[in-house]
Amino acid sequence: MSKATKVLFALMLVLMLVLAACGGNNNNNNNNNEGGNDTNNDNNNEDVAENNNDAEDDGLYSISDFSKFKENEGTAIDGGTITFGLVSDTPFEGTLNWNFYGGNPDAQVLTWFDEGLLTWDENFVYTQDGAATYETNEEGNIFTFTIRDNVNWHDGEPVTAEDWLFAHEVISHPDYDGVRWGPDFQNIVGAQEYHDGEADTISGITVLSEKELQIEFINVSPSLVTGSIWTYPLAKHIFEDIPVADMSSSDAVRRNPVGFGPFVVDVIVPGESVTFNKNEDYWRGEPNLDGVVLRVINPNTVVQELKTGGVDMVSAFPVDQFPDNADMSNVEWLGDIDRAYTYIGFKLGEWDAESEDGPVIMKDDKKMADVNLRRAMWHAVDNDAVGERFYHGLRWGATTLIPPSHPEFHDDTNEGLKFDPEKAKQILADAGYEDTNDDGFVETPEGEELVINFASMTGGDIAEPLARYYVQSWNNIGLNVELQMEEFNNFYDRVGNGGNDDPELDVFMGAWGVGIDVDPSGLYGNVMFNFPRWRNAENDRLLAEGVSEEAFDVDYRQGIYKEWQQLMVDEVPVFPTLYRAVLSPVNNRVLNYAIGDGTGVYLYELAVTQEEAIVAE
Repeated sequence: MSKATKVLFALMLVLMLVLAACGGNNNNNNNNNEGGNDTNNDNNNEDVAENNNDAEDDGLYSISDFSKFKENEGTAIDGGTITFGLVSDTPFEGTLNWNFYGGNPDAQVLTWFDEGLLTWDENFVYTQDGAATYETNEEGNIFTFTIRDNVNWHDGEPVTAEDWLFAHEVISHPDYDGVRWGPDFQNIVGAQEYHDGEADTISGITVLSEKELQIEFINVSPSLVTGSIWTYPLAKHIFEDIPVADMSSSDAVRRNPVGFGPFVVDVIVPGESVTFNKNEDYWRGEPNLDGVVLRVINPNTVVQELKTGGVDMVSAFPVDQFPDNADMSNVEWLGDIDRAYTYIGFKLGEWDAESEDGPVIMKDDKKMADVNLRRAMWHAVDNDAVGERFYHGLRWGATTLIPPSHPEFHDDTNEGLKFDPEKAKQILADAGYEDTNDDGFVETPEGEELVINFASMTGGDIAEPLARYYVQSWNNIGLNVELQMEEFNNFYDRVGNGGNDDPELDVFMGAWGVGIDVDPSGLYGNVMFNFPRWRNAENDRLLAEGVSEEAFDVDYRQGIYKEWQQLMVDEVPVFPTLYRAVLSPVNNRVLNYAIGDGTGVYLYELAVTQEEAIVAE
């Protein structure tokens, strides 16, 4: 065993021990429990019903009431199809390639027909069980990957090392218009030079054979085994004649996407539905189902669709609707702590890809530049009450920007800025924000009118009432905040996806899905997804330390991210509002299904006990 392999193995062992100490089964009422293989698989609908009866006393529920695994009852038939509901009030964008997509709805479509070459376990560590395996050199900076011989694209062409290299070249290309280029790619030897046009190839990536790829990294860090390696190849034989700037809008992405996952795209109705057939040549084995139909389901109709069997399962059930439907007779409720959080963000700068100091550029003249104003706005909102009132306890008040889905790094001793409207008013007053014209709203310290433009996304029944709650909370401390509701795609266009920051936007309410690696630099570094456009020298230091070689020491890395969480509480470029449970109702005819990470249950194993979905009684 090489020195680097020993280091990586030790890291994995420590991570497993830490998670075990934090874990247990899902009946321990510990919201910090990620579950994983420690989940109690005996937790069934009867258990949930009992817990739900208890919940009727105070109207609140807990994620600990649910299992991640579908209980299998009945015998699978040969073949069959299922219908999956993508819950959204807007169409999915249709950027159906991992190398270019930018939003969760498209990712939910992609999951059915394409996948990464590496898989990970319940501890978020890469395994040797995926479509490719890996080994390292003694120093730990060179990874050699071997793609399995039976891994093929849906058109029959083999998935090759050239395809994997090609994905890196496209993302690192100066004409690439996606959001993936960032620190993870810049850590590859020669990638920055290739991006800057100083080299014709990425010198640190070598194709050893048709199925073997070698990547040399500049810095060795624990992130290399927990998520920072790009594992999605790009079919070179399909894309090589398409200019990089045109790839994301090409038919190969929008109309005729190809992957190597368990199902094959058959028919796309743009933004509305996708019909998949099984991939008989799938590398893990032929899928049990004949096919899958994915349909966009409005949050307002999701209950009716489930009850009538219009869909067998949905991506994420609106948890505010759960109490009225907890006893739905034809489904089993699965649940897990989401790798996500909602947040309030403040626009503090702009994106300037041409600037030598960029691309994230802070602007002192931004309306929200005063940290006191941002702190007051956090103190003004009662996120615990929001979780109880709007989500019946299935979302709960967030405190830091590392969620409890990563319990070994989430600092549960950090309380964030607690609800205290009187303190919020005092902070504003001390900073010079006063109501000088007796209209009920404060002016700036310079005596100018202060109107804060706040954008939030449309969604289910509670999307706008929730946003108005925040507006009212800020009104209560004397801030004049004007609400603008936007559908998903328009919202992120305004917030800055693609670099087009709306200068009229001051504050926004968004949500982030968190990667399997705890490293937050992909959201808060000098990268596109840093939508607040916030830069800070201490932030840069901590993010770099968190992925340094020293960070192989888990205690050291925990200390760094504890400091980082406190820095974000102090500086408030954004503040977290809610951690989330994800609930997934699954029709009783479905077998072999699980939600969450590292379950060891794969989509090709899905099966059904009868041809038609079971209808609620």
